[in-house]
Amino acid sequence: MTGQPAGGGDSARAALIAGVACYVLWGLSPLVYQPMGRIGADAGEIMGHRAVWGVLLAAGLVWLAGQSDQVRRVLRNPRTLMWLTLSTALIAVNWFIFVWAVNSGRTLETSLGYYLNPLFNMALGAWLFRERISRLGYVAIALAAMGVVLQGVAIGGLPYVSLALAVSFAAYGVIRKRVQADAQTGLLVECLIMAPFGLAWLIWLHHQGLGHFTDSPAAAFWLFLAGPMTVAPLVLFSWAARRMPLSTIGFIQFIAPTSSFVIGVSQGEPFNLTRLVSFAFIWGGAAVFLAAAMHRARAARRALKDAAGPA
Repeated sequence: MTGQPAGGGDSARAALIAGVACYVLWGLSPLVYQPMGRIGADAGEIMGHRAVWGVLLAAGLVWLAGQSDQVRRVLRNPRTLMWLTLSTALIAVNWFIFVWAVNSGRTLETSLGYYLNPLFNMALGAWLFRERISRLGYVAIALAAMGVVLQGVAIGGLPYVSLALAVSFAAYGVIRKRVQADAQTGLLVECLIMAPFGLAWLIWLHHQGLGHFTDSPAAAFWLFLAGPMTVAPLVLFSWAARRMPLSTIGFIQFIAPTSSFVIGVSQGEPFNLTRLVSFAFIWGGAAVFLAAAMHRARAARRALKDAAGPA
């Protein structure tokens, strides 16, 4: 369902606030992961803390939501567990690349990747689910493709970071679309799959004297924060997505890459004219994507009004 429930304006406002908060958190997340890098933690150690603290927080939320029975059903269903294992691998790759990139002076490349993500979703929807792409959709994809080519020219090669982030997250979305489990339940199971590997890696780092969690209270604080930064945006998103139109989600999702773009530029990452033009093509593709989404939303409202007939 793409409309709002019968909860009235307060429910719609709450959903919008939750959705905006979700994408603001995702957009500002480089400012959380970069201090972890500055205390010496690499992407592997940060991923370990995301998995360990994330599973504890996700378990608490599932318990509060009364979804423990659903978790048990998922864990007893080999097919569902297989799909969630695959989604875990994809989101782990996505998280690792993102954390590594924002701590390697490549925040702009992560921004490009998440601008591309909805356009990749559109292409995958047409390929895998036979969803129809409008003329505006093809224009958006063409503009994004030109932006990727120019980005490659600007950085002297394919923007592997951007493409890997866009492909892995789009593929993750496709897999989760097939899984019969609520977002919080699926997140907990994914964290449960990752947690043993994360915990084993953190224990090994500690025994080798390479871990940073016990270095100082500040280090412990930042590394623990990896858990809330993993779980909170996903919970806000899952709550908001059920209560707001898809066209609104399509619009506000660009808050995250825009925030990351501003962070990358403000931190002095290389940004020449060619790179600016490449982003202009990406922004053009995003604008056309939004125009197409708004057109579909208006057409759907007209169809519903016509089906209802005169009052």
